[in-house]
Formats: sequence, structure tokens, C-alpha cells
Amino acid sequence: MSSRRMTTIAGSLVTAAFSTVMICSFTASADEGPASGKGGKAVDEAPAGVKLTTTLPGTISVDNSSQKTDLTAGVKNDGSKDSGKIRLLVVGFDGMTVKNVQGCSPIEEKDLPEGSNSGFSCPIDNLAAGKSKSYAVDATFDLKKTGKICLPVQTGDGKKTFWQQGPVPFGTTNPSPNAPATPLLLGTDNKPVAPGGDAPSELPKTGVGRDLLPLGAAGASLMAAGVAGLWWSQRRPRHTAA
Repeated sequence: MSSRRMTTIAGSLVTAAFSTVMICSFTASADEGPASGKGGKAVDEAPAGVKLTTTLPGTISVDNSSQKTDLTAGVKNDGSKDSGKIRLLVVGFDGMTVKNVQGCSPIEEKDLPEGSNSGFSCPIDNLAAGKSKSYAVDATFDLKKTGKICLPVQTGDGKKTFWQQGPVPFGTTNPSPNAPATPLLLGTDNKPVAPGGDAPSELPKTGVGRDLLPLGAAGASLMAAGVAGLWWSQRRPRHTAA
């Protein structure tokens, strides 16, 4: 069974407690690397005195049998004033599928960002100055693909995005198909394992997501803005049947 840790961020002790998921044979919950804001960038101007950022672990581990993994997504206010109502979104791309986020609600398929496969919305009534909040995230990672995750921080109504981390990749340059688990590094494009356990000859890229992907969630969408990734700005149009 995956273990859950109590994470101390900016002096605030936050307990990430929720129903854990059984991992077959081996746990994919290796010690996470130091929390990192890699791939993050401010977008819309936050209220005076409010400074919102997010963090992801520097390292996660994927169970090679079940494809299951878990991680901690954090949001913090390094400003001098309270944030008021905000929300954190946790969105998966490509080989990384977000299965559950503690205390959060799934984003409906029709409102998911373009190119994403899963997402959760986490409402926060207020994040006091100097405080932080963390969320336990259950996910799967298909090691035959690359995989990314994105953490936008928005106003409660989603009309503004104050900060967005990603879409930033997790991956490994040294896949180990015969090992019980594969460690993945934040900011590294995955070198997929080919059928039969062989890795492709193409060398992986490193860094945050570079593709231009229009996105939309709960009445808003992410769109590309430089190497830092995709910014939430307008709703994705629905496709209608002919």
C-alpha cells in the first residue's frame, strides 16, 4: 500500500490523508525528491501582496507492473496578504493520467484542456500569507509514452490564472523494464520503453513542455505562452455532430 507523508512547506504542517490505493507486489511510492517549482511562471497579475506558486516533487517512482505512482502537489502563498478564494488545477497529459487528488473534484471530460487526459479542480477558500497547502495525487504513468503534469492556480471563478507550473514532464533517460519500479525525474522527457523491454535509440529531450496546446477547463482554457507551458485563458469550443 502506498505510504503518505506529512509534508512541511514554509513552516506549515499539512497532512495529506485520503484513501490509499493498493499497489501490486511493489510500492511505487519512493521518497520524493525536494519540492520544485520547475517549469512554473506567473501569468495574470495577482492582487497586491499575494504571491502564489506551486511545487512538485523532484523525483517520483512508477511501479513497472501496475503503472501506479503517487506524488504531492503543493500550492503556497509567499506574499504578505491572504489570497482570498482560489483554486488549484491538477491536469495530466500523454502517458501520465491523474486518477485522484485528495479533497478535489474531477474536471468533466468536455471541459478538459485540449490534449489532456485527466484533471481535478481543488477549491481553496483562502490561503493565508506565508502558508501552503498540499494535495496527495494518485496517478498512473505509461512508461511506453512521455508524460506531463500541469498545475495552474486561478481565481475561484477561473477567470484569471495567477501562476502555472507546466505542463512539465516526468521521465527517465534510463528505462528499466525488468526492475520492480522506475524512478522518474521532474523536467525530463521520458525515454519510452519499447515492446519487449527495449528502449528506442532516440535520445530524450529535457525541460518543460514545448508544444502549443490549446486548453480549456470549467469555462476557461490553457494556451501556450513560451517555454514555461500553457496558460488558462479561453474556453475550448465543443465539437457538434454533423
